[in-house]
Amino acid sequence: MKNIVIVGGGAGGLELATFLGHKLGRKSRANVTLVDRNQTHLWKPLLHEVATGVLDAETDAVSYRAHAYNHGFHFEQGSINRIDRTNKYVELEPVYGQDGDMIVVARRIPYDYLVLAIGSKSNDFKTKGVAENCIFLDSPDQALRFQHKMLELFLKFSENNALAEIGEDDSKQSLVQEDKVNIAIVGGGATGVELSAELFNATQHLSSYGYGKIDAGHLRVTLIEAGDRLLPALPQRISDSVRKELEELGVTVKTGTMITEATKNGLLTKDGEEIKADLMVWAAGVRVSTVTQRFDGLELNRINQICIKNSLQTTVDDSIFAIGDCAYLLQKDGTPVPPRGQAANQMATVCGQNIVALFDNKPLKDFSYFDKGSLVSLSKFTALGNITTGKKTSMTIEGRLARLAYISLYRLHQQKLHGCFKTGLIILIGRLNRFIRPSLKLY
Repeated sequence: MKNIVIVGGGAGGLELATFLGHKLGRKSRANVTLVDRNQTHLWKPLLHEVATGVLDAETDAVSYRAHAYNHGFHFEQGSINRIDRTNKYVELEPVYGQDGDMIVVARRIPYDYLVLAIGSKSNDFKTKGVAENCIFLDSPDQALRFQHKMLELFLKFSENNALAEIGEDDSKQSLVQEDKVNIAIVGGGATGVELSAELFNATQHLSSYGYGKIDAGHLRVTLIEAGDRLLPALPQRISDSVRKELEELGVTVKTGTMITEATKNGLLTKDGEEIKADLMVWAAGVRVSTVTQRFDGLELNRINQICIKNSLQTTVDDSIFAIGDCAYLLQKDGTPVPPRGQAANQMATVCGQNIVALFDNKPLKDFSYFDKGSLVSLSKFTALGNITTGKKTSMTIEGRLARLAYISLYRLHQQKLHGCFKTGLIILIGRLNRFIRPSLKLY
């Protein structure tokens, strides 16, 4: 049997592995293998909820091994190191345990067809101090790191307040700046905007869980964007509405502000301003890992994306496909397919159909990106966005309708992975957990 290897278990990669597992793996027409460095999958747009503790990643994460067993494919844990196109194999780096011991040696995974779906990560643009002092919300591990640091800050803050009430703080150095917890977020895209709002939602619950008298007034969130407005992918009216909503919550929004350095105590702007912060998140721009430079001569663009044809095959090797953020494809209007979740989902669908077509000796389809619109959720407070109703028409929605549309995107992803019945059970269990589990994950 032929071997199909998919590298990257994000939304597109996992949906593709599930589809091919059903179509080819279960029918013993091919060995389908999914490779990812992690053991579990979490929908990336939910990372801001993990970061604030509103979502428990352990509850919502999908085990790759269990999912592979249930859907007709295999799973290999590891990070891709390089590709050998002549001998048709993918080389994986060793896997190390928590104590630094090697638990899985480097391996070579043979392929007949290879799909690269390694995604992207935040682009710090080589800004001084960012890598050392900021958190990138690119993975569940980083989101959990943010959450732990956030809880530590509020614990220090509540302790400081308690000392002040009994008159013992005069001899102690303040543990937070200016009697507030200061959080700075760089990047006015969906991640930065949604995290800003979710922080105020999380703050409302902390007093209930032993963090003292904490409310939104004890939190200072600064959202910084180098461009002239937030959410540049959305219409100006929605961008303005989002800014207004955030400012009403208490977020300080700074547009047209470029960061030149990050220090332990905050951020420095091009204009010489210092933005003090106890915790900093960098969510500005995306880039692909430089590992693509070791992909045996595949054509790359300047940010290491893999150049592909309309069939989603790479420009230099028809046995290799690329989908999602790591893929670079020019549309008919001369603009590249944007690095967005809906593009990855659409690419996964067409890629799966094309691989099955190769097995059936049928012609391949050309990929055509259809922008279904954009939605942004401001936690429980509201949601805004626009949805495409025709080729050249769109409709602006907000409030409860927009919130339902936003949630439906995740449900559609779950439906592609689990089917309708199991997704229904997941929704039911989620509603029950609202009454059983605390509102915030506190560990």
